[in-house]
Amino acid sequence: MTKTLEKNDSKKLDPKEFELPETIFSQDIENRVFETIILQTLSKIEGICLLEGSLIDNILRKASIETVKGISAEQDEKTNSINVRVEVNVRYGIPIPAKAEEIQEKIATEITRLSGLHVSSVHVVFRNVFLNTAKPLVDNAEDKEKQPALLSDHMDAEDYSDEF
Repeated sequence: MTKTLEKNDSKKLDPKEFELPETIFSQDIENRVFETIILQTLSKIEGICLLEGSLIDNILRKASIETVKGISAEQDEKTNSINVRVEVNVRYGIPIPAKAEEIQEKIATEITRLSGLHVSSVHVVFRNVFLNTAKPLVDNAEDKEKQPALLSDHMDAEDYSDEF
């Protein structure tokens, strides 16, 4: 008799009567994703270049996309915002306040566009000034024409040797 009751009770239960919890959607974006977005944004800005890694960084292969020197992004979990710090070198003759504003606007716009998160601060630090002979961050064919030729471009095979 008990088995019959259980079968009848299960037929009476309507699955629509159950209250299911709402689905929770979450996303996590690692800081290196923001650093890559920043790096790509900076590569499109003329008149600046990134800081160069030290010899030890290059030997230990720390100068990769994961640890770009001079770029850091931190997420504030409480406010769902991003704090950015960028260290760059600027070409001589470029007005620094205008270049800082350009960098800040482009980084904030691109991070917000791609991640949907608010950028609460973009701190730009200008570490050094370089002349037109320095290698720029942007490496276009047009920029190569504007730059003076390097000494190694004029060396013949007989001028160079691996022997000491």
